[in-house]
Amino acid sequence: MFGSLKLFGKGRTARAEPNGAPGARAYAIGDIHGRLDLVEEMLARIAAEEGRREKRKTWLVFLGDLIDRGPDSAGVIERLRTTDWDYIRPVFILGNHEEMLLRILDSEPELVHDWLGHGGYACAQSYGVPVGRLAAMSSEEATDLIRAHIPPEHVTFLQQFADSFRFGDYLFVHAGIRPGVSIERQTTQDLRWIREGFLDVERDDGLVVVHGHTIVMSPEEKGSRIGIDTGAYMGGPLTALLVEDRSRTFLTVGGKGFQEDAKD
Repeated sequence: MFGSLKLFGKGRTARAEPNGAPGARAYAIGDIHGRLDLVEEMLARIAAEEGRREKRKTWLVFLGDLIDRGPDSAGVIERLRTTDWDYIRPVFILGNHEEMLLRILDSEPELVHDWLGHGGYACAQSYGVPVGRLAAMSSEEATDLIRAHIPPEHVTFLQQFADSFRFGDYLFVHAGIRPGVSIERQTTQDLRWIREGFLDVERDDGLVVVHGHTIVMSPEEKGSRIGIDTGAYMGGPLTALLVEDRSRTFLTVGGKGFQEDAKD
């Protein structure tokens, strides 16, 4: 259902204004982290936006980290998994938090306590796991308990997520890319985890990379990249970027101020 890389259009020259895919528009939504309430608000906002615009081929790209940290990971997955998207074409990109959960459930239970300490407790609790028991369990026991509570269809859904999505001169990924490496040779480690070597480097490869993963107070446009993880789980808004032809617009919902003790 979802490919690992979609290619639309050709690369641009360094001085040209970035352009979306011809005759289409795309919305990209930043890190959700269990905020089902903000997902509902954003989908309503996008529906209203679509009602004001000419009908076009439309993509809705979720940049990953749907789960962990926030209160309702299970609800977010179920909502997005079962939605009738009508004419909108959804693309789900795998974030580092989904990667960790899938690795644990597959064959790496030794990672479970690290995952729990980085927002996994909230995810497990949303699935009805009695989380008070997990700290005293071995990695294998904790993984078995978590696995028993997550519906198989949710795991299958996550396993179908893509690594990246190309839309004209824009590339949507979770974390970023390794400068100087072709798109075809990017590693999933970089696509899902990179910060140093991406955030602080101005690239000249003809692409604008749209990413989440690194929290910013407001959408961050830095030449060859746009960061839209605005810390929804920690009191910031949920942000989406709308790209259509040579224009781009930010949509935000929620946001009551950042919590001082929150982590990225």
